[in-house]
Amino acid sequence: MQPPKKQAVVEKPLLGRPGNNLKMGIVGLPNVGKSSFFNALTNSSAPSENFPFCTIDPEEARVEVPDPRIDVLFKMYNSSKKVPAYLTCIDIAGLVKGAHEGQGLGNAFLSHIRAVDGIFHLCRAFDDADVIHVEGAVDPVRDLEIIHNELRLKDAELLNKQYESKGKDVARLGINGDKAKKEEFECIKKIYQWVVEQKKDCREGDWTGKEIDIINEMQLISAKPVVYLCNLSEKDYARKKNKWLVKIKAWIDENHPGDVLIPYSGTFENALSAFETDAERTDYCTQVATKYEIPTPVVSVLPKIITTGYSALRLMYFFTCGPMEVRCWTIRQGTKAPQAAGVIHTDFEKGFIMAEIMKYADLTELGSEAAVKAAGKYMQKGRDTVITDGDIIHFKAGQIQAKKK
Repeated sequence: MQPPKKQAVVEKPLLGRPGNNLKMGIVGLPNVGKSSFFNALTNSSAPSENFPFCTIDPEEARVEVPDPRIDVLFKMYNSSKKVPAYLTCIDIAGLVKGAHEGQGLGNAFLSHIRAVDGIFHLCRAFDDADVIHVEGAVDPVRDLEIIHNELRLKDAELLNKQYESKGKDVARLGINGDKAKKEEFECIKKIYQWVVEQKKDCREGDWTGKEIDIINEMQLISAKPVVYLCNLSEKDYARKKNKWLVKIKAWIDENHPGDVLIPYSGTFENALSAFETDAERTDYCTQVATKYEIPTPVVSVLPKIITTGYSALRLMYFFTCGPMEVRCWTIRQGTKAPQAAGVIHTDFEKGFIMAEIMKYADLTELGSEAAVKAAGKYMQKGRDTVITDGDIIHFKAGQIQAKKK
C-alpha cells in the first residue's frame, strides 16, 4: 500500500503590498503633533507651525530600527561596518472631518495614506491654549472616531463603485456567464458587506486568498495595520498619568481589540532629539525626572515606537556576518530561504542550494561559529525552510546559466 500523498499547503497571501520596502504613514487631525513627532523620530526638520495643513506634500525619512543584537555581532565578528534595518516613515498632513468628500485638502491626503503600508494614528491628549485644536477642544476619543470614519468612508466610496460596476457586469453575463467574473463579484460583495454595511475595518475580517488579492489590488486603507500613539504633555508622560489614556484604551479595546497604544510626549522627545551627545541626553532625562519628582530618569519611547511599527508591517530581518560587515536584511514574516536569499541578490534565489543557519541565542551562548558547529547547532536547510527573526545565515547558490541569445 502506497503512503498517502503529502497534502500541499496552500499559503494565504498577506494583506498589503508584497515586498520588504514598506512604509508607515503618520496620520491624525491637524495640530496634534504629527510633524513634531516626525521631526523627533527622524531628527529632521519638517515644518510644524501652528496652523492646519502646514504639511501638504508628505515628508519621508528612514529611521534605524534599534536592536542591541547587531552591536553584539559587530564586536563578535570584529567587523569593519554594520548596516542596521530601517523603517521608512512618512509625515502626512492633517485630515479633517469630511476629508473623504474633499474637505480641507482631503482627497490628496487620503491618496497619500493609500500609498503607505501601515499607519501611526496619532491623537492629542494635552491642553495648550497656544496650539489651536481644529475641533475647538481636546477630546482624543472623538478625534480617533473622526479619522477612523474618514478612512473607512474613503474605502466605502471605492467599494460602492466596484460593487455597482461589477454587479452590472455579472447581471449582463446571465446564468452561464464567465465563472471567474462571478467569483470576483462574490468576493467584492463580501468585502462590501463587511466595510460598507457592517462598518468594520478590512484588517479585522477573515478572508480567503482570492479575497486578500482583491483587497490588496484595491489598496483599501482599512486593511492597513494601525499603531495608536497618544501625545501627552511632558509632565503627564513623566508621571505616566493622563485622564484620557483609560478612555482611549477602552475605545481601542472595544473597536479594534489587539491594536497597540503607545503614550509619548512630543515636547520631551523633541527636546531630547536636539541634544548631540548621549551624555547630554542622559542629563536631560535626569533633569525631567527631578523636575516632576520621579524617582527614576525618564526615558525615550521612540525605540519602542519604531520597533512596533516595523513589526506591525509584518517585517523582520536576518543577519549576515563577517569581518567586512554585519548587516540586517529586511524580509516579510513567513519568507522562505530562497526568497530571503533573493533579497541579497536575485541570482542567489535562482541558484539557491541551501541556507546555513545559526540561531543568535546559540552563537552568543557558545561564543563562536566553531563552537556552534561543534555543538551540532549549525543547520543546513533547504528551500522550504521559513526564516525566523534574527537568524544568522550563510547562503550557498549555484552558478546561473546565461540565457542563450
